Amino acid sequence: MKIIAVIPARYASTRFPAKLMQDLGGKTVIRRTYEAAINTQLFDDVFVVTDSDLIYNEIVSNGGKAIMSIKEHESGSDRIAEAVENLDVDIVVNVQGDEPFINAEPLAKVIEVFKKDTNQQVDLASLMREITNEDEINNPNNVKVVVDQNGFALYFSRSVIPYPREINVGVRYMQHIGIYAFRKQALLDFYSLPMKSLEASEKLEQLRYLEFGKRIKMVETTHIGIGIDTEEDLEKAKQLLRDL
Repeated sequence: MKIIAVIPARYASTRFPAKLMQDLGGKTVIRRTYEAAINTQLFDDVFVVTDSDLIYNEIVSNGGKAIMSIKEHESGSDRIAEAVENLDVDIVVNVQGDEPFINAEPLAKVIEVFKKDTNQQVDLASLMREITNEDEINNPNNVKVVVDQNGFALYFSRSVIPYPREINVGVRYMQHIGIYAFRKQALLDFYSLPMKSLEASEKLEQLRYLEFGKRIKMVETTHIGIGIDTEEDLEKAKQLLRDL
């Protein structure tokens, strides 16, 4: 089973333009992320997929592998699907380009799902963590997920799910952590399928998979990634690097 990591890397960012090309301890954010993915030793290959000549050249000129994205894309899945369409690969792991301090443990967990899935019942694997703070639960930026008894996702929402009409039944609230591992065919199917109403309403691409019958296996983790979304995050990352 050939397993690769793909790092989608857009140059433009609404909150922090060109964040992936910012200096982080003598290397750009995207280069540190790329090298961290390789250093996990979990993957047969690692690629950056980008719409930017600057990012492409940054990776390639430092000995890495990058793929230019030919088309404009609505989602990360679309961008990755285009990139891997002609690659000989079984499992594709989406690594966030703005997380240079990659932790191997959660990535290993989503890969392990496919190693155990001998009957090929899983199309995607992803992560979730329990949240108990009321503000976190109610925050629409924290995507919640509910699963069946076998850990397969039933629904994702920005709303509070399940709704706590009865509060004494032991419900756990699970936040979706956006690390995905895909079977290649699931990605290619996604690429050819139209956006339906649930995805359009919630602005959550994972709902397209559910609406078309794909099975998403959720794995629980306690890991919280360290992403760089703002200039303040970048300063924190620089301090973390100095402390390592």
